[in-house]
Amino acid sequence: MIFCFSGTGNSRYIAQRIAEALQETVIDLNARIKANDTTTVDTGSDIIMVTPTYAWRIPRIVSEWMAKAKWTGAKRIWFVMDCGSEIGNAAKYNRSLAEQKDLRYMGTAQIIMPENYIAMFNAPQVDEAQQITAKAEPDIQAAIKCIQKKQEFPVPRNNLYDRLMSGPVNPIFYKMIVKADDFKASEACTGCGLCVRKCPMNNIQLREKKPVWGKNCTHCMACICYCPTEAIEYGKKSVGKPKYQFEKLTGVK
Repeated sequence: MIFCFSGTGNSRYIAQRIAEALQETVIDLNARIKANDTTTVDTGSDIIMVTPTYAWRIPRIVSEWMAKAKWTGAKRIWFVMDCGSEIGNAAKYNRSLAEQKDLRYMGTAQIIMPENYIAMFNAPQVDEAQQITAKAEPDIQAAIKCIQKKQEFPVPRNNLYDRLMSGPVNPIFYKMIVKADDFKASEACTGCGLCVRKCPMNNIQLREKKPVWGKNCTHCMACICYCPTEAIEYGKKSVGKPKYQFEKLTGVK
């Protein structure tokens, strides 16, 4: 069984590619986390966890959900993480999560995908996004083959930089950077409520038909990137930048 968390579509695309090859089901973690749903799932023997990389680990909200989730039949777990550049030493923490769930850890695969963290970086233009997605295909196929053969993923890079970023930098990044304070909606907002529905943290409410952000943000960028009128900005950092949606930017479905 495949579990997928995705803010703006990269991880969802990878999960769908794996699901097609394995003829497996994809469980939408966004919906489960939003509903605080940790009811027991009969997963079968194999679990594939597909997530983006947040601060050089899997998203904290995913690891917290995993700690509470109940699975039956599970024996092995593979982690597939997409990122704009690197996953750091995320494998160390994924192994620990597997051990906590009494599962055999089958490794962590890194898939380079178009950058979508527009709170800090520029998302690529259409041509570049399509090229990056095409270059990711061999890595996606390699991950699929390992899973099909019940093999462990190759051990990812693990140097001092990786250990630093996934280790002490991760909690500092969350404390200093991962905040909703700078999200604002302009007069272009129509009050449609899509941002409220997209937020996996239930951190957005409509007040007088305008979104208001709380303090429980994971920086998935779903609200800003899926706003149909592009009314949402993240301070000045996102102004003029493409609002990243995987399907829209790459043309891949």
